[in-house]
Amino acid sequence: MAATPITVAHGDGIGPEIMDASLRILQAAGAELDIETVEIGEAVYNRGNTAGIEASVWDSLRRTRVFYKAPITTPQGGGFKSLNVTVRKSLGLFANVRPCVSYHPFVETKHPNMDVVVVRENEEDLYAGIEHRQTDEVVQCLKLISRPGSERIARYAFEYARANGRKKVTCFTKDNIMKLTDGLFHKVFDEVAADYPEIENEHWIIDIGAAKLADTPGAFDVVVMPNLYGDVLSDVGAQIAGSVGLAGSANIGEHCAMFEAIHGSAPRRAGQDVANPSGLLLGGVMMLVHIGQAAAAEQVHNAWLRTLEEGIHTYDIFAEGVSRQKVGTSAFADAVIARLGQKPETLPAVSYNKDGKGIAVPPAVRSAPKAKQTVGVDLFVHWAEGGPQQLADKVQPLGGNGLKLSMITNRGVKVWPEGLPETFCTDHWRCRFLAETDGAAVDHGQIAALQVRAAESGVDFIKTEHLCTFDGEPGFSLGQGQ
Repeated sequence: MAATPITVAHGDGIGPEIMDASLRILQAAGAELDIETVEIGEAVYNRGNTAGIEASVWDSLRRTRVFYKAPITTPQGGGFKSLNVTVRKSLGLFANVRPCVSYHPFVETKHPNMDVVVVRENEEDLYAGIEHRQTDEVVQCLKLISRPGSERIARYAFEYARANGRKKVTCFTKDNIMKLTDGLFHKVFDEVAADYPEIENEHWIIDIGAAKLADTPGAFDVVVMPNLYGDVLSDVGAQIAGSVGLAGSANIGEHCAMFEAIHGSAPRRAGQDVANPSGLLLGGVMMLVHIGQAAAAEQVHNAWLRTLEEGIHTYDIFAEGVSRQKVGTSAFADAVIARLGQKPETLPAVSYNKDGKGIAVPPAVRSAPKAKQTVGVDLFVHWAEGGPQQLADKVQPLGGNGLKLSMITNRGVKVWPEGLPETFCTDHWRCRFLAETDGAAVDHGQIAALQVRAAESGVDFIKTEHLCTFDGEPGFSLGQGQ
């Protein structure tokens, strides 16, 4: 077999130690890897590069299309970007796959039969990172959910389930509150599910779904979620399975894929030869499957399971009465290598498809455009000089030229007309102007003229949001209380 080119970053903190151990195990199992080593993370940040990654690394990734990355340290404080987020979004790594598996009775857990895979959307949602301070009292973060992004991650979750013999895919959202953003994610999930009739599908509201996952993870198989929920619950899932330190992660895109541990760089443990390489190693197993070296992946995974059940443990999972030997990073790697070719006797052995076919990566698909019509505008205002009625008195005269003030909200709650006196108001207001004639179209000139009138009247408007319908369906939320 020809060696597969991969890009390797040894990372920060414990990264170099666990990467050395992991690569040693993978190669001892027969993995054919042509390694390009790159530098990312703390040293690059310290040279003044706020992204933590040099341009040459992108060139390497374009060549190899595979990134095996140890944990890195992102400096605290403003101006430094999360390198993980930068890589995922820049390379279009839309799917984050995190298996959460328990290893009872060798690793302590309350859920001995847990085997859940969290598939997390990786590129959008609140992780778009678009934030603004708009008034003295209010900041905002934009939650962006797209139809192509939702369809791609939902379809990948079903393709993963099909390729790995999984029986059910569950979607978690909060679409009872965020009816447009999470509502779109849920709607697209249902549409995609119809293309996989052999796989059971269901939807849970995220709060009760998270509670159920923490309490009864056996109720789930593959769980697909928007970015923020998936980030939180994949860590929760890994921890309740036994340890975040045992979890690997795959980040899959159309042009490239990245494999890593889900834990951080643990700088306090650096250089002590005590860190557990298991999370990064299992990320490496996922990498081998991805590049078509499933035989080596199977060897490594089964040898690792055999090592675990023989009680040879690093300090983080060592437990008196269960563990037999406490070992460091290098010695743990030696123990796994010594067991290559063996299978676990208590834990279930793993088997990977060796026909070389990976999971189909769905392309981004754009739907046909709908008939779009602008019917009004929300004018967001910074105001601290009185209550809702005083603001209405100031902005209502801005109407005219086909527009009229229909509503004022504060943090999404309608406060005018007919607001409740008990509602607490900040200095951030939404003033909704609709067409004077119900259902009539509003053009950009009318909106621009409204902004000019607001400026001339001394109204401190922060931004506007156009109110549009798509094939007659409102593309905007109503205020709570309407």
